[in-house]
Amino acid sequence: MKPIKLRAVELAAPRQQRNWDWRAAANFICGGAGGGLLLAAAFFGLDAFATRVAMLLGLALIGGGLTCVWFEIGRPWRAMNVYRHFATSWMTREAVAALAVFACGALAVVTGSVVLTMVAGTCGLAFLYSQARILGANKGIPAWRHPASVPLLVATGLAEGAGLLAAIAVAFGSGPGNSLLLLLLALIALRAWCWRRYLVGLTATRAPAAALEVLDALGPRFQTYGSVLPAVAIVVMLAGLPGRSLAGLLAGMLVVASGWLLKYTLVRRAAYTQGLAVEHLPVRGRGPSGPAVQPGWKAMSGSR
Repeated sequence: MKPIKLRAVELAAPRQQRNWDWRAAANFICGGAGGGLLLAAAFFGLDAFATRVAMLLGLALIGGGLTCVWFEIGRPWRAMNVYRHFATSWMTREAVAALAVFACGALAVVTGSVVLTMVAGTCGLAFLYSQARILGANKGIPAWRHPASVPLLVATGLAEGAGLLAAIAVAFGSGPGNSLLLLLLALIALRAWCWRRYLVGLTATRAPAAALEVLDALGPRFQTYGSVLPAVAIVVMLAGLPGRSLAGLLAGMLVVASGWLLKYTLVRRAAYTQGLAVEHLPVRGRGPSGPAVQPGWKAMSGSR
Protein backbone atom coordinates (compact mmCIF):
# COMPACT_ATOMS: atom_id res chain seq x y z
CA MET A 1 0.00 0.00 0.00
CA LYS A 2 1.33 3.39 -0.95
CA PRO A 3 1.73 5.90 1.89
CA ILE A 4 -0.98 8.52 2.08
CA LYS A 5 0.28 11.95 1.17
CA LEU A 6 -1.55 14.79 2.86
CA ARG A 7 -2.08 17.96 0.94
CA ALA A 8 -0.56 21.17 2.29
CA VAL A 9 -4.00 22.55 3.11
CA GLU A 10 -4.71 19.49 5.28
CA LEU A 11 -1.42 19.86 7.11
CA ALA A 12 -2.13 23.53 7.77
CA ALA A 13 -5.67 22.99 9.10
CA PRO A 14 -6.38 22.90 12.85
CA ARG A 15 -6.02 19.46 14.42
CA GLN A 16 -7.49 17.96 17.57
CA GLN A 17 -4.77 17.77 20.20
CA ARG A 18 -3.77 14.28 21.42
CA ASN A 19 -1.31 15.14 24.18
CA TRP A 20 -3.86 15.54 26.97
CA ASP A 21 -6.10 12.47 27.20
CA TRP A 22 -8.91 11.49 29.58
CA ARG A 23 -6.50 11.51 32.52
CA ALA A 24 -5.77 15.20 32.04
CA ALA A 25 -9.50 15.84 31.65
CA ALA A 26 -10.12 13.90 34.89
CA ASN A 27 -7.80 16.28 36.74
CA PHE A 28 -9.89 19.28 35.70
CA ILE A 29 -13.15 17.39 36.28
CA CYS A 30 -12.35 16.09 39.76
CA GLY A 31 -10.06 18.88 40.92
CA GLY A 32 -12.47 21.66 40.05
CA ALA A 33 -15.40 19.96 41.74
CA GLY A 34 -13.26 19.15 44.78
CA GLY A 35 -12.02 22.71 45.18
CA GLY A 36 -15.55 24.05 44.82
CA LEU A 37 -16.86 21.56 47.38
CA LEU A 38 -14.21 22.53 49.94
CA LEU A 39 -15.17 26.18 49.58
CA ALA A 40 -18.90 25.47 49.80
CA ALA A 41 -18.46 23.23 52.85
CA ALA A 42 -16.36 25.88 54.58
CA PHE A 43 -18.79 28.77 54.26
CA PHE A 44 -22.17 27.03 53.79
CA GLY A 45 -21.46 24.02 55.97
CA LEU A 46 -23.95 21.57 57.42
CA ASP A 47 -23.62 19.87 60.77
CA ALA A 48 -20.16 18.81 61.95
CA PHE A 49 -20.31 15.24 60.64
CA ALA A 50 -21.72 16.16 57.24
CA THR A 51 -19.10 18.90 56.90
CA ARG A 52 -16.36 16.37 57.61
CA VAL A 53 -17.79 14.07 54.94
CA ALA A 54 -17.89 16.95 52.46
CA MET A 55 -14.29 17.87 53.25
CA LEU A 56 -13.15 14.27 52.82
CA LEU A 57 -14.97 14.00 49.50
CA GLY A 58 -13.42 17.26 48.29
CA LEU A 59 -9.94 16.07 49.23
CA ALA A 60 -10.57 12.69 47.58
CA LEU A 61 -11.69 14.36 44.34
CA ILE A 62 -8.62 16.59 44.20
CA GLY A 63 -6.35 13.66 45.05
CA GLY A 64 -8.00 11.46 42.43
CA GLY A 65 -7.60 14.10 39.74
CA LEU A 66 -3.93 14.66 40.56
CA THR A 67 -3.32 10.92 40.58
CA CYS A 68 -4.79 10.63 37.09
CA VAL A 69 -2.57 13.37 35.72
CA TRP A 70 0.42 11.84 37.53
CA PHE A 71 -0.09 8.58 35.64
CA GLU A 72 -0.27 10.56 32.40
CA ILE A 73 3.29 11.84 32.84
CA GLY A 74 5.81 9.94 30.76
CA ARG A 75 8.22 9.77 33.72
CA PRO A 76 6.03 9.98 36.85
CA TRP A 77 8.94 9.99 39.30
CA ARG A 78 10.07 13.35 37.95
CA ALA A 79 6.81 14.93 39.10
CA MET A 80 8.64 16.82 41.87
CA ASN A 81 10.15 19.07 39.19
CA VAL A 82 6.76 20.75 38.97
CA TYR A 83 7.64 22.77 42.09
CA ARG A 84 10.60 24.50 40.44
CA HIS A 85 8.77 27.23 38.51
CA PHE A 86 6.41 29.00 40.89
CA ALA A 87 7.13 32.43 39.40
CA THR A 88 6.07 31.49 35.88
CA SER A 89 3.98 28.31 35.90
CA TRP A 90 0.33 27.96 36.90
CA MET A 91 0.90 24.21 37.07
CA THR A 92 3.45 24.84 39.81
CA ARG A 93 1.01 27.11 41.62
CA GLU A 94 -1.65 24.42 41.37
CA ALA A 95 0.75 21.91 42.94
CA VAL A 96 1.61 24.31 45.77
CA ALA A 97 -2.08 25.02 46.37
CA ALA A 98 -2.69 21.26 46.49
CA LEU A 99 -0.16 20.88 49.31
CA ALA A 100 -1.93 23.59 51.29
CA VAL A 101 -5.32 22.01 50.53
CA PHE A 102 -4.30 18.58 51.82
CA ALA A 103 -2.52 19.93 54.90
CA CYS A 104 -5.30 22.29 56.00
CA GLY A 105 -8.06 19.92 54.92
CA ALA A 106 -6.65 16.97 56.85
CA LEU A 107 -6.22 19.08 59.99
CA ALA A 108 -9.75 20.43 59.62
CA VAL A 109 -11.20 16.91 59.34
CA VAL A 110 -9.26 15.64 62.35
CA THR A 111 -9.83 18.62 64.65
CA GLY A 112 -13.18 19.87 63.41
CA SER A 113 -11.84 23.42 63.65
CA VAL A 114 -14.04 26.00 61.94
CA VAL A 115 -11.05 28.24 61.23
CA LEU A 116 -9.07 25.44 59.59
CA THR A 117 -12.14 24.46 57.60
CA MET A 118 -12.41 28.00 56.26
CA VAL A 119 -8.68 28.08 55.45
CA ALA A 120 -9.00 24.77 53.61
CA GLY A 121 -11.95 26.17 51.66
CA THR A 122 -9.91 29.23 50.67
CA CYS A 123 -7.06 26.97 49.55
CA GLY A 124 -9.60 24.98 47.52
CA LEU A 125 -10.58 28.18 45.72
CA ALA A 126 -6.90 28.90 45.01
CA PHE A 127 -6.50 25.40 43.61
CA LEU A 128 -9.59 25.83 41.40
CA TYR A 129 -8.36 29.18 40.08
CA SER A 130 -4.88 27.80 39.36
CA GLN A 131 -6.41 24.95 37.36
CA ALA A 132 -8.44 27.37 35.29
CA ARG A 133 -5.34 29.42 34.54
CA ILE A 134 -3.45 26.28 33.44
CA LEU A 135 -5.94 25.73 30.65
CA GLY A 136 -5.96 29.42 29.72
CA ALA A 137 -2.14 29.45 29.49
CA ASN A 138 -2.14 26.95 26.60
CA LYS A 139 -1.88 29.50 23.79
CA GLY A 140 -1.83 26.95 20.99
CA ILE A 141 -5.45 25.88 21.57
CA PRO A 142 -7.93 28.69 20.73
CA ALA A 143 -10.73 27.08 22.78
CA TRP A 144 -8.49 27.13 25.87
CA ARG A 145 -6.58 30.38 25.53
CA HIS A 146 -9.63 32.64 25.25
CA PRO A 147 -9.84 34.83 28.39
CA ALA A 148 -13.46 33.79 28.95
CA SER A 149 -12.40 30.18 29.57
CA VAL A 150 -10.98 31.06 33.00
CA PRO A 151 -14.19 32.49 34.55
CA LEU A 152 -16.16 29.65 32.92
CA LEU A 153 -14.02 26.98 34.60
CA VAL A 154 -14.10 28.80 37.94
CA ALA A 155 -17.88 29.26 37.74
CA THR A 156 -18.56 25.63 36.92
CA GLY A 157 -16.23 24.46 39.71
CA LEU A 158 -18.08 26.62 42.24
CA ALA A 159 -21.46 25.43 40.95
CA GLU A 160 -20.36 21.79 41.09
CA GLY A 161 -19.14 22.25 44.66
CA ALA A 162 -22.45 23.75 45.77
CA GLY A 163 -24.31 20.99 43.92
CA LEU A 164 -22.29 18.29 45.67
CA LEU A 165 -22.89 19.94 49.03
CA ALA A 166 -26.65 20.04 48.37
CA ALA A 167 -26.60 16.33 47.48
CA ILE A 168 -24.64 15.54 50.67
CA ALA A 169 -27.20 17.49 52.70
CA VAL A 170 -29.99 15.37 51.22
CA ALA A 171 -28.04 12.15 51.83
CA PHE A 172 -27.66 12.97 55.52
CA GLY A 173 -31.32 13.84 55.95
CA SER A 174 -31.02 17.49 56.89
CA GLY A 175 -31.55 18.80 53.37
CA PRO A 176 -29.97 21.98 52.00
CA GLY A 177 -31.02 25.24 53.62
CA ASN A 178 -32.49 28.12 51.70
CA SER A 179 -29.18 29.99 51.75
CA LEU A 180 -27.40 27.08 50.04
CA LEU A 181 -30.23 26.74 47.52
CA LEU A 182 -30.08 30.43 46.66
CA LEU A 183 -26.31 30.19 46.32
CA LEU A 184 -26.64 27.22 43.97
CA LEU A 185 -29.25 29.04 41.91
CA ALA A 186 -27.01 32.10 41.64
CA LEU A 187 -24.03 29.96 40.61
CA ILE A 188 -26.11 28.20 37.96
CA ALA A 189 -27.05 31.59 36.52
CA LEU A 190 -23.43 32.77 36.69
CA ARG A 191 -22.22 29.65 34.92
CA ALA A 192 -24.84 30.01 32.18
CA TRP A 193 -23.77 33.63 31.65
CA CYS A 194 -20.07 32.66 31.52
CA TRP A 195 -20.88 29.91 29.02
CA ARG A 196 -22.73 32.32 26.75
CA ARG A 197 -19.96 34.89 27.02
CA TYR A 198 -17.39 32.22 26.20
CA LEU A 199 -19.20 31.07 23.05
CA VAL A 200 -19.69 34.64 21.83
CA GLY A 201 -16.02 35.38 22.43
CA LEU A 202 -14.84 32.30 20.55
CA THR A 203 -17.05 33.14 17.60
CA ALA A 204 -15.86 36.74 17.56
CA THR A 205 -12.21 35.70 17.58
CA ARG A 206 -12.83 33.23 14.73
CA ALA A 207 -11.99 29.96 16.48
CA PRO A 208 -11.60 26.79 14.37
CA ALA A 209 -14.88 25.67 12.84
CA ALA A 210 -14.53 22.14 14.24
CA ALA A 211 -14.18 23.45 17.80
CA LEU A 212 -17.23 25.69 17.40
CA GLU A 213 -19.26 22.78 16.02
CA VAL A 214 -18.42 20.64 19.06
CA LEU A 215 -19.31 23.40 21.51
CA ASP A 216 -22.48 24.37 19.65
CA ALA A 217 -23.62 20.73 19.77
CA LEU A 218 -23.00 20.67 23.53
CA GLY A 219 -24.86 23.93 24.17
CA PRO A 220 -28.52 22.77 24.18
CA ARG A 221 -27.81 19.78 26.45
CA PHE A 222 -25.64 21.81 28.77
CA GLN A 223 -28.21 24.57 29.14
CA THR A 224 -31.15 22.17 29.55
CA TYR A 225 -29.61 19.71 32.01
CA GLY A 226 -27.14 22.08 33.62
CA SER A 227 -29.26 25.21 34.01
CA VAL A 228 -33.00 24.87 33.31
CA LEU A 229 -33.81 21.58 35.07
CA PRO A 230 -31.68 22.28 38.19
CA ALA A 231 -33.21 25.77 38.46
CA VAL A 232 -36.72 24.30 38.28
CA ALA A 233 -35.84 21.76 40.98
CA ILE A 234 -34.48 24.51 43.24
CA VAL A 235 -37.64 26.59 42.77
CA VAL A 236 -39.67 23.52 43.76
CA MET A 237 -37.63 23.23 46.95
CA LEU A 238 -37.86 26.92 47.79
CA ALA A 239 -41.63 26.84 47.25
CA GLY A 240 -41.97 23.98 49.74
CA LEU A 241 -43.67 21.65 47.26
CA PRO A 242 -43.63 17.87 47.80
CA GLY A 243 -40.53 15.95 46.79
CA ARG A 244 -38.06 18.39 48.32
CA SER A 245 -35.36 15.78 48.97
CA LEU A 246 -35.58 14.26 45.51
CA ALA A 247 -35.51 17.72 43.91
CA GLY A 248 -32.40 18.65 45.91
CA LEU A 249 -30.58 15.50 44.91
CA LEU A 250 -31.61 15.95 41.28
CA ALA A 251 -30.51 19.57 41.16
CA GLY A 252 -27.13 18.84 42.70
CA MET A 253 -26.34 15.85 40.51
CA LEU A 254 -27.44 17.58 37.30
CA VAL A 255 -25.22 20.57 38.02
CA VAL A 256 -22.25 18.28 38.71
CA ALA A 257 -22.80 15.97 35.72
CA SER A 258 -23.27 18.85 33.28
CA GLY A 259 -20.13 20.56 34.58
CA TRP A 260 -18.10 17.40 34.16
CA LEU A 261 -19.42 16.95 30.63
CA LEU A 262 -18.49 20.55 29.84
CA LYS A 263 -14.92 20.11 31.03
CA TYR A 264 -14.43 16.80 29.28
CA THR A 265 -15.71 18.31 26.05
CA LEU A 266 -13.50 21.36 26.42
CA VAL A 267 -10.32 19.43 27.23
CA ARG A 268 -10.73 16.52 24.82
CA ARG A 269 -13.22 17.15 22.04
CA ALA A 270 -13.04 20.91 21.37
CA ALA A 271 -9.28 21.19 21.75
CA TYR A 272 -8.20 22.00 18.20
CA THR A 273 -4.85 23.58 17.45
CA GLN A 274 -4.65 26.98 15.83
CA GLY A 275 -3.45 25.79 12.43
CA LEU A 276 -1.59 27.93 9.93
CA ALA A 277 -2.69 30.93 7.90
CA VAL A 278 -1.38 32.62 4.76
CA GLU A 279 -2.33 36.26 4.42
CA HIS A 280 -1.74 36.22 0.64
CA LEU A 281 -0.91 33.29 -1.59
CA PRO A 282 2.47 33.87 -3.24
CA VAL A 283 2.69 35.01 -6.84
CA ARG A 284 4.20 32.72 -9.44
CA GLY A 285 5.52 34.88 -12.22
CA ARG A 286 3.41 37.91 -13.01
CA GLY A 287 -0.03 38.76 -11.72
CA PRO A 288 -1.73 39.52 -8.42
CA SER A 289 -1.29 37.38 -5.33
CA GLY A 290 -4.01 34.92 -4.39
CA PRO A 291 -6.62 35.24 -1.64
CA ALA A 292 -5.89 34.66 2.03
CA VAL A 293 -6.03 31.05 3.21
CA GLN A 294 -6.88 29.83 6.69
CA PRO A 295 -8.09 26.23 6.29
CA GLY A 296 -10.43 24.84 8.92
CA TRP A 297 -11.24 28.23 10.45
CA LYS A 298 -14.56 29.97 10.57
CA ALA A 299 -13.22 33.06 8.82
CA MET A 300 -10.04 34.96 8.35
CA SER A 301 -9.32 38.54 9.30
CA GLY A 302 -8.61 40.56 6.19
CA SER A 303 -9.94 37.95 3.74
CA ARG A 304 -12.31 39.01 1.00
